[in-house]
Amino acid sequence: MRAEGGSPPAKREVPADAPQEVLEQAVLPPTKTPLYQAHNALRYQRQATIKLIQENTGRQLICYVAGNQAPVDRDDTIGLVDLLHNIRAGQDLDLLLHTGGGDIDAAEKLITMVRTKVANAVLRVVVPDYAKSAGTLMALGADLIVMSETSELGPIDPQIILADGNGNRIRHSVQSYLDAYKAHSETLAKNPDDVTARIMLGKLDPATVKLFEAVRARALAFAENQLRRGMFRNEGNWSQAASQLLDTQRWQSHGQMISWQDAQDPKIGLVVEHLELDSETWRNYWQLYCLQRLAVGDRQKLFESEYASLVIDSAAT
Repeated sequence: MRAEGGSPPAKREVPADAPQEVLEQAVLPPTKTPLYQAHNALRYQRQATIKLIQENTGRQLICYVAGNQAPVDRDDTIGLVDLLHNIRAGQDLDLLLHTGGGDIDAAEKLITMVRTKVANAVLRVVVPDYAKSAGTLMALGADLIVMSETSELGPIDPQIILADGNGNRIRHSVQSYLDAYKAHSETLAKNPDDVTARIMLGKLDPATVKLFEAVRARALAFAENQLRRGMFRNEGNWSQAASQLLDTQRWQSHGQMISWQDAQDPKIGLVVEHLELDSETWRNYWQLYCLQRLAVGDRQKLFESEYASLVIDSAAT
């Protein structure tokens, strides 16, 4: 094979009537062209970093890195299947995860696929920057979450976009909507003449309340099931942890940071492996993440491992 920057090997002379196996051995192996190698140089660098991390941790690493406007959705199945293709069943695995959230049903499918492949081995989710909302729900399916000072999880209170009477699309916090309905109902029950409570309650649709109650129950059950099957399968209060992560009184905005210290708080009790920012392992994770973030646009996702590297455009609008 040609050495990089060197001369091609001399052509091997063989008789035209030589046996087929001799002819096949005489064919020169293909080499990467200079332009192809230059075009893919950053991918080579990222995958070399993945290999370095794997050598240091003794674990396989797969990566899901999404742009700012590329939410988790059903199409992610295609990329994830490729990442799991060369992972042995029952093998310890790390999932580097970066996402702002998305479809809760798709998130459940994705983490279930990974968990099924890992089986009883150890699954770690590495969060270099953030895994919010549905991304946090995915992280709850791990045996432990690897975090540092740059890492953040987020509240798991669902967000739903509904059209108002004028056709304007408005994002609602499910839990905040339900909290408002409960508060105004209780106020009106105590004082039926409270005009403010009556007006505010009249703006809340009972059908929407029922829908939001079902959505909230869905998110809570998802979190509890992931914790029960993952990091809390031996011990831990998965019901309390899930409720704490959904508490809009504690987390006053959907984007609020849940740090590694918050995640370890006894009321939540997630299993977190904290790595110092200046540790060699974390520096390697961060270097890889920086390279990967620059590889995707706002509406793209990167599925990457030692063997696969796929940039996929998000179908979300």
